[in-house]
Amino acid sequence: VAAVQDCSFQVCRGEFVAITGPSGSGKTTLLSLLGLLEQATAGRYLLDGVDVVGLSDSERCAQRARRIGFVFQAFHLLGYRTVLENVELGLLYQGVGKGERRRRALEVIESVGLGGRRDGLCAHLSGGEKQRVAIARALVGAPALVLCDEPTGKLDSANSDAVLGLLTKLNRSGMTVLVVTHDPHVAGRAQRNLHMADGLLAGAVRA
Repeated sequence: VAAVQDCSFQVCRGEFVAITGPSGSGKTTLLSLLGLLEQATAGRYLLDGVDVVGLSDSERCAQRARRIGFVFQAFHLLGYRTVLENVELGLLYQGVGKGERRRRALEVIESVGLGGRRDGLCAHLSGGEKQRVAIARALVGAPALVLCDEPTGKLDSANSDAVLGLLTKLNRSGMTVLVVTHDPHVAGRAQRNLHMADGLLAGAVRA
């Protein structure tokens, strides 16, 4: 099965791009390729100027840790660890020392508005707070690209708007953001929409 095929596009530094499409269209597989979680079988992929197709597993892992931040629908937090500990995990695989990990984690926790909850257990947070922790974890390594897979899929409308507002704010500060979504409201926040159908990139439109 060719899950993704003939997709040729460019995301410029500082853009906010949404990939839309129905279930089974290939958008999550494309996100996995962009995030170096899957390896492309053909073509080229330049990530921040580095051609990452053909890299070994360890080389892909190093590029992923250094250049990409992930935000998932299901948060993927350690519930019985604190906000601070969860965010620090974003630097663990970069070999950053303990003191520097803590300093950078505290800084980014403040930036997402959770400074007062830094020592709270993630299991006790609301859905919106958990997603802000996930965003902080994605940002702490200063990635070139933040990839979001249905980041508001488990949130109510108020928390969805808060998370989208945060992503928009981060993008306006210069962060490159790419979001996979089936929600028109989320896609409407992006500067550009890419639509997928049957594994093909059907078109690119300006939002």
